[in-house]
Amino acid sequence: MNSKYFLPITAIALVMVTACQKLKEDPKANLTPSSYFKTQSDLDASVAAIYTELTPDFAFGFTTRMTSCFGADDLTTDPGLNKGDMRAFDELNGASNNASLLNQWQGPWSAVYQANNVLANYKTVPTITASALQAVQQSVGQAYFLRAFSYYYLVRVFGPIPNVTTQIQVTDRPQRDSVATIYTTIIGDLQQAIAWLPATFPGQPGRATSGAARALLADVYLTMTGYPINQNSYYALAAAEADSVIKAGTYSLAPDFNTVFTTNNGSESVFALQFNVTAGVPERSYGSSSVPLDESGLDGSGGWDDYYPEINFYLNSPKCYRSWCTYYDTLKLLNSDKKTFTLVPWNSPLTHAGHPYFKKFRHGLVTNGVGDGVNETATTILSINPSTNKAMDFIRYPMVLLDYAEASDMAGNGPSADAYAQVNLVRARAGLPNLTPGLSQTAFRDSVVQERAWEFAGENGVRWFDIVRLQRLPQIIAARNSLENPINTTNPLATRYIAPIPLNDMNNNPNWKQNPGY
Repeated sequence: MNSKYFLPITAIALVMVTACQKLKEDPKANLTPSSYFKTQSDLDASVAAIYTELTPDFAFGFTTRMTSCFGADDLTTDPGLNKGDMRAFDELNGASNNASLLNQWQGPWSAVYQANNVLANYKTVPTITASALQAVQQSVGQAYFLRAFSYYYLVRVFGPIPNVTTQIQVTDRPQRDSVATIYTTIIGDLQQAIAWLPATFPGQPGRATSGAARALLADVYLTMTGYPINQNSYYALAAAEADSVIKAGTYSLAPDFNTVFTTNNGSESVFALQFNVTAGVPERSYGSSSVPLDESGLDGSGGWDDYYPEINFYLNSPKCYRSWCTYYDTLKLLNSDKKTFTLVPWNSPLTHAGHPYFKKFRHGLVTNGVGDGVNETATTILSINPSTNKAMDFIRYPMVLLDYAEASDMAGNGPSADAYAQVNLVRARAGLPNLTPGLSQTAFRDSVVQERAWEFAGENGVRWFDIVRLQRLPQIIAARNSLENPINTTNPLATRYIAPIPLNDMNNNPNWKQNPGY
């Protein structure tokens, strides 16, 4: 592993950004962790630093956080331009020297090591009163959650990785541990987070809560039913955790699907990373990143053409309000007069890519009708910005509902009325009729998996991780439109479900063996 991420973190002058606040930086750069945690404020600043590790461009602040997920049918990219890193995985031809893949590795590892710093030293904070003890536990519960969150991402992308839960030295070279070992750590961390975290942090958006920990644990258990763990016994555990979140009544579906992607920290936001352009922590997956190269604003700004859905994924999506909010399929082309626009369909020969795009990632945070990503009217683009204040939701309440529906179906003898009720809540908000009644266990499961694909299209690899756990690449490839980037068929398909370990870290750890096929 890159030595940068094996240093014990002793300089804690870090910031947590929320929608409307910035925690004060602490200049104690010359203190060791054991001498740093003297007060609750010291501990809070170090917990804030864990969140901060996940928000830069080189972590989860940019589209590259999904580089290895482009093998899914909800993500593709340009056949040329400067999109080679994402295109390689779209073609199932990724390699360990992929520069963007490094972003999926280093951000979560930085968070893991900052969390380890907190977990190793929090007991130095005085806890004389019950309220002081509770404050410490709530801070440490966030560290447990964020370590689990980071490990869950890493193990699904890279497979076997080191299970590092204590501070280690720069010269240490830990072995890669089994996927099962990593999941054991994740489960333990989340169970501790559930015990210590409150249901809410009023006025403090972005902080992990007990509901977020239960929702994440439900998703972890569901993932463990599939590749590579393949243990059906986890279905019942996934259903129980998701059901506990539902019954708590803390979250609800936003009545309007569109507002989920134009506002921050709404009723269905279970866990979201917070961004703030002014504070130097922009979210850059909205706005320019998802805008066609063909489009320009009246101010001369343009699209980056980074990512969009595959043609058949778009064509097969049900025609409903959710799809109208999700896809951008009529492009605005600036005319030669630089004042007016011509509207053309996504497959017009006037477009260079011949694909629809994502509408839900265009506008970013909308304030008084103005998006800080794309600011436009029905016929005009005023400006296209690459940096937004939009929070990035990693767990939305519909994930809990659909996790419950699938898990309860597979844990029993088929779908219950309650399982149908949860998936139908999602469909009703989408503008779709109820799911066909009387489905078999497998047919219901497949319907829920497909519902999740449409609900979370383009969002943080949700679709890709379903494809991985269910080993669905053959079906995805078979349904692929011939106009997509060509698949590299020389690579064994079974090796494409996990990404290679980045080359630099392989070089730094000579005892590691690269993932098969790379």
